Amino acid sequence: MSKSAVGRVVAGAGLLAAVAMLPWLSGTDPALAVLRARSADQDPTPEQLAAVREQVGLDQGPLAHLVRWLGGLSRGDAGVSWVSGEPVLPEVATAFAVSVTLMLGALVVTVAVAALVCARTLRQGAELRLREERAGTAAAFLAALPKFLLASLLATVFAVWLGWFPSSGWEGPASMVLPALALGVPSGAVIGGLLAQSLPAAFAEPWVRTWHACGFPPGYIARHGLRGAVAGVLPQLLPTIVGLVGGAVAVEKIFNIPGLGRLALDAAVARDLPPLQTATLVLVLLGVVAGLLVRAARRGMLGPALRDGALPALNPPALRPHRFTRWIGGFCALALLTLLVAGLSRDPLHVDTAARLAAPSIEHPLGTDSLGRDLLARLGHGALRTTALALGVTAVSVLIGLLLGMTGRVSAGLTEVASTLPAVLAGLLTTAVTGPSVWGAACAVCLVAWTPYAVQAAALFEQERATEHVRVSKSLGASPVHLMRRSLLPAVLPSVLRNAVLRLPTTVLVLASLGFLGLGEQPPAPEWGRLLSENQPYLELAPWTVLGPAGALVLLSVLAVSSTTGPASPGRRTLVAVLSGRRR
Repeated sequence: MSKSAVGRVVAGAGLLAAVAMLPWLSGTDPALAVLRARSADQDPTPEQLAAVREQVGLDQGPLAHLVRWLGGLSRGDAGVSWVSGEPVLPEVATAFAVSVTLMLGALVVTVAVAALVCARTLRQGAELRLREERAGTAAAFLAALPKFLLASLLATVFAVWLGWFPSSGWEGPASMVLPALALGVPSGAVIGGLLAQSLPAAFAEPWVRTWHACGFPPGYIARHGLRGAVAGVLPQLLPTIVGLVGGAVAVEKIFNIPGLGRLALDAAVARDLPPLQTATLVLVLLGVVAGLLVRAARRGMLGPALRDGALPALNPPALRPHRFTRWIGGFCALALLTLLVAGLSRDPLHVDTAARLAAPSIEHPLGTDSLGRDLLARLGHGALRTTALALGVTAVSVLIGLLLGMTGRVSAGLTEVASTLPAVLAGLLTTAVTGPSVWGAACAVCLVAWTPYAVQAAALFEQERATEHVRVSKSLGASPVHLMRRSLLPAVLPSVLRNAVLRLPTTVLVLASLGFLGLGEQPPAPEWGRLLSENQPYLELAPWTVLGPAGALVLLSVLAVSSTTGPASPGRRTLVAVLSGRRR
C-alpha cells in the first residue's frame, strides 16, 4: 500500500508540473494565446502582450506560478481564469458535477450493453451448453462506432427529426439520454466483449458440473460464474470511468454540455493555466478514488481465495470456433482488399469543386467530400497508413502495459494517474516538445493508451499468481523467470490481446482527433480517422461522407476480432508462444 501511495503522489506531482510548464514548453508566447482567447485579436500590439504578462504573472516563470497556485489551493482558492477573470473553483465544480452526472448515466448504458453482449454466453455456460466460442462480431461492431459520429447520428435522428430529446444544452434528465448512449454503447461493447471471453473459463471449473448435477438452477450457477469472470474484467472500469469524465470532449461539444473535459480542452488550447491545473487535479483525484474502489470491489469478489492461493487457473477451455467466424473474417478481408485496390487506382488529392458532396455514383462509388475529392481514393490510399500506425501504437501500448502490469502494486499509482490524462492534453504536452507531426501524435497516444492493458494485466497476473498450480510450482523450486514464461504470461496474454483488438478503432480515432486539432497527421493526408473528423459536420446533409470511413473502420475491427477468435487461433497461439519463450 505504501508503494502505491508513493506512486500516486509522485505521478500526480509530475503530471501537475508538466501541465504547469505547458505555456512555456509550447515555443509560442503564452500571452499571445491568452490574448487571442480573450478577444480573438489577430494582430496584438507589444503593449497589449506586456500587459497580459504582467497581469497573469507570466514573467515569474512556471515554478512560481505552480507554488502560488498550490498555496492558494490549500486555502480553498484555485485562482482566477486568465481568460475570463472569473474564479476557477466554482467553474470547475459545476463542470465536474455535470460530467459526473453524465458519467453515471453512461455507466448505466455501459452495463446494459455489456450484459446484452455476453447474455448468450452466460446462459449457455450456466446450462453446460457452451460448445462454441462466440465470434464477437457484435461487440467489435459496436466498439468500432466512433463516439462523436454516434452522437451526431443520435442528435440528428432523435433530437432534430423526431424531437424526442433536446439537441443541445444541459437542462434536465432528458438532456443526458443521448450523450449517455453515445458514450456508453462503445464502452459497453468493449467491457461485454472482454467479459464474454472470460466466462468460458469460469464455467469450465469443476464446481459448475457438480452444482448442475445436484440440481442447482442455471440462474444460481450463472450468478456465481459471473462473479468470478467479472473480477478479471472489473479493472477495465478504471480507464472507462475516467475516460467518460475527461475524455468525452467531442460528445460534450456536439451536445453543448459544459463538462469537465470540454473545460480542460478549452483551457489547454488557450493556455489558461488555473482552470487547466484545477481540472487536471480533479481528474487525478477521481482516478485515484476510482482505482481504490475498483480494487476493493475486485478483492471482495475474489474473497479469501486470492490471499490463500486457491484461485482456479485463467486458461479457458478449448472451444471450437463459431461456424460463421471464418466466413465473417473472409468477407471483411475481401471488402477491405477491394477498397484498397480500387482506391489506389484513383487520385486522392484531386479536387473537383463542381462535384462537392456528390452522392455515390458509378464515377464516385462512395461519393465525394466537401472539396469534391473522391472518398474511395482517400480510403484506399489511407488504409495502409491508418492500419500500420494504429497497430504500431497498439503494440507499443500493450508492451508497456504488460511490463508495468508485471510489477503489480508498484505501478498501481502511476496507472491510476496516467489513466486520468486526456489524450488531447497528452498531445499538447508532446507536440510542445516535438512539434506537430504524426510521430508526435503517436507518442502522445502511447503515453495514455497503455493504461487499460496495465490494469488488466496487473489484475490477471495477481489472480494467476494466486492459483494452486503456481503455488505448487513455487514449492517445487520453479524460478520467477520460469513461472513468467511457462505459466503467467501464457495465461494473461490472450486476454490482453483481445482487449487490444477491441480497442484498435479507438486508437485510430484518438490519432485522428489529435490530427484534427493540428497536433498530428496534417491535411491533406487521407487518414481514416481524419476523414471522419473532417466530414462529421456534413453527416445530416451528406451521410455518405462518413459512412465510408466508419464502415471501413468497422470492417477492420471485425476482421481483427475474427482473426483472434478461438483458443486455437494460429496467430494468437504463435504470438503467445513467441512472447512467452515457448517452442512449438
